[in-house]
Amino acid sequence: MNILALDCATHLGWATRIDGHIESGVQDFSKRRGESNGMMFLRFRKWLREFSELNIGLVCYEAAHHRGGAAVEICVNLTGRAQEFAAAIGAETLPVHTASLKKFVTGSGRAGKEEMMAWFEGKVGRKPIDDNEADAMALLYFAANEIGEKIK
Repeated sequence: MNILALDCATHLGWATRIDGHIESGVQDFSKRRGESNGMMFLRFRKWLREFSELNIGLVCYEAAHHRGGAAVEICVNLTGRAQEFAAAIGAETLPVHTASLKKFVTGSGRAGKEEMMAWFEGKVGRKPIDDNEADAMALLYFAANEIGEKIK
């Protein structure tokens, strides 16, 4: 199954497994001077459309923590658009709690950014762009495992 994994944030980490081929990166949705958050969400929606023809069957994302503040607003709104995208293409969605994700890849639900990036480097063989890319790759591995399709 083709998978799109998203670590939703202004600097959004993403990872895909399309027909067995894995790619990952970071997409910057930072607001420009004078823009509303709405422009960020519109750019995200436009970016997601690039995946429309890839036969994505599962969209996995890190579940938002509702602690308040601007970062949560951005995460929740990006997550909502990811859910909307999944519904539009007929894909399943899989939200993953942060602690569950960290425990899956490092053995500790309290792993920090450094441990997540070290896990990524060990799996992929290169340093991640940042912790967002590492988290997205972890989400990809988690999602594949959940549907019984382990990634080597």
